[in-house]
Amino acid sequence: MDWGPLASTCLGAVIGIATTLAADHLRARRSRADDDQSSRRQLYGDYLAALARTRNVLRMAARPTTPPTAPAEHTAHAAQAFHDSNAYELRYQIAVVAPREVVEASTAAFRALRDLKDHVEQGATVTDPAYTQARERWDHTLDELRMTMRRDLGRPVF
Repeated sequence: MDWGPLASTCLGAVIGIATTLAADHLRARRSRADDDQSSRRQLYGDYLAALARTRNVLRMAARPTTPPTAPAEHTAHAAQAFHDSNAYELRYQIAVVAPREVVEASTAAFRALRDLKDHVEQGATVTDPAYTQARERWDHTLDELRMTMRRDLGRPVF
């Protein structure tokens, strides 16, 4: 019996199976990478929205009112802004799934917003120099966070 055709057939089958397995592995890896990026994109959007909601409530609480509101109201509005926005929870999710650069930018932006909240809790209004300085720091760290997130997602930074 001639073993040549049988060996050729077996070798062809092994090559075919190996090629199929390699292609499936690459396809699965690409699919996981796409899913990871999609999840990060959603998380980043949710986190930025939570920060924006918090910032908006803080801005409203820092407006001068007539008649002036009690400092306790400023404190309550500022504290409630952080509680209602889910920013804490989303920040921890970012710490788990995002690369270090995004986590660091996220932490810096969160702390800048928290500092702004502290000024509002102390009764600062939008015209106070300390509030203005804290708001400018927040604006800068938010811009840095957005750019870092865009770079992570492979999007152009502008």
